[in-house]
Amino acid sequence: MNSLSCELVGAKELRLALQDGLNPDQIRVLRAPCMGRCDTAPVLELGHKHIDHATMDKVQTAVANGDTHAEIPPFQDLAAYCEGDGYKTLTKLRTSGNWQAVQDQILASGLRGLGGAGFPSGKKWGFVRDNAGPRYLAVNGDEGEPGTFKDRFYLEREPHVFLEGMLIAAWAVEAETCFIYMRDEYPAVLEILRREIAALEAAGLVAPGYIDLRRGAGAYICGEESAMIESIEGKRGMPRHRPPFVAQVGIFGRPTLVHNVETLYWVARICREGPDVLAAVEKNGRKGLRSYSVSGRVAAPGVYLLPAGSTITDIIAAAGGMAAGHRFKAYQPGGPSSGLLPASMDDIPLDFDTLQPHGSFIGSAAVVVLSDQDRARDAALNMLRFFEDESCGQCTPCRVGCEKAVKLMQADHWDQPLLEEICQAMADASICGLGQAAPNPIRMTMAHFPDEV
Repeated sequence: MNSLSCELVGAKELRLALQDGLNPDQIRVLRAPCMGRCDTAPVLELGHKHIDHATMDKVQTAVANGDTHAEIPPFQDLAAYCEGDGYKTLTKLRTSGNWQAVQDQILASGLRGLGGAGFPSGKKWGFVRDNAGPRYLAVNGDEGEPGTFKDRFYLEREPHVFLEGMLIAAWAVEAETCFIYMRDEYPAVLEILRREIAALEAAGLVAPGYIDLRRGAGAYICGEESAMIESIEGKRGMPRHRPPFVAQVGIFGRPTLVHNVETLYWVARICREGPDVLAAVEKNGRKGLRSYSVSGRVAAPGVYLLPAGSTITDIIAAAGGMAAGHRFKAYQPGGPSSGLLPASMDDIPLDFDTLQPHGSFIGSAAVVVLSDQDRARDAALNMLRFFEDESCGQCTPCRVGCEKAVKLMQADHWDQPLLEEICQAMADASICGLGQAAPNPIRMTMAHFPDEV
């Protein structure tokens, strides 16, 4: 893989080791942007198996035996989930619930969209219900931003918390079908969802076919809600011009509620435990909890559930501190779109609305930590190469801008005035957030690490 987390810790060496150790007639090693396994980076995918340094010795055997099936981790199945309070909340709401009262609970909790946009989650329900049916619900499981793996973390452990939250949201807007759009790079998650959706149907909790599981094809752009809807409809995943918004004209032209996987996980918990499960947590003047995907130069990469007011210092401490022999230099606070901040800016709460004054944003809280052994300019180039690969090509500012920026950034000394001119054109004229945010790594590297460019 060539995402930032993988490149920081030896993806190139792993690719070369595979190329040297495998028969080219049996397997080819190809570059790919991201597999969403930044916590075990560097990693490659062999069929549906993920390979890292620790499993290199198993690769030859797997290839020889044709064993490329996904390895399913232990997870809470339907029976285990129902031993507690599983689906009791959903059943009660379906019998005697008031969707507006549930919406008020969600709003009181302060829950905002956890796919990156941060829109107040409960408000979406009323917007969708204001439009005549039939209505649909779409789950955005295309967790394609390098450094992000929190949705996979929850789905591989507690899939039914998410599924119950999805069905509660579907009940609230009277959705006729729930579409789950899941990236194909998560084969274990896809298999878990297939099994557990079938179990829900067998238990009579949903009608057969009510949940429609769709596989994405590895396009980061399909994380944008309208591009995802285009893909669900069987078309090329490209963002739509707005208005109209998807709450009015979504899947097959019908009003559609779109939520992120983790957002729905918290919908279920809020409905079961009350708004205080989020609202009662406070730090640095911020309320709520955040799931931070942490990778890079830390001792223990992983997903950490911390107060929303946590700083990068708190996050590194939760991840076991810096990796041995490394000194903190910089960090990516919310995926490639958020750019890079220097270690000196370590007192900013990593939450919604706190990073915008610094030219950044929290996004999906994909935190990648760099050390004194890394160059900020190399990290920025890695991010722009990702955007160049993943641009859908629909609009010229993004398609051409990313390509030209990558070429300019490979020079020993950056042509900063020309790069800024490209950045301005991309930010002003790109159709969607990919092109609008792609300049952030360039601008922030020039601002905070001028000695490197």
